[in-house]
Amino acid sequence: MRVIVVDDDQLVEMSLTTILGSDEEIEVVGSGHDGSEAVALYQKEKPDVVLMDIQMPIMDGYKATRAIRRFSDKKKAG
Repeated sequence: MRVIVVDDDQLVEMSLTTILGSDEEIEVVGSGHDGSEAVALYQKEKPDVVLMDIQMPIMDGYKATRAIRRFSDKKKAG
């Protein structure tokens, strides 16, 4: 399973990345610190799972999720 981790708290992001990366069935393919990075990482890496904080600067997790869903829906339609 390909995963990206996005959290504005670097300690949380690093901890989750380390924990998830220790599982042989999980590949952490990217990490970021705000919603806009989450959207860019999703478009670049096309992960199976996005693990993301809700309250972040620049773009919160809700807005990032909506943007990712729009991108994902367009990809499915095209």
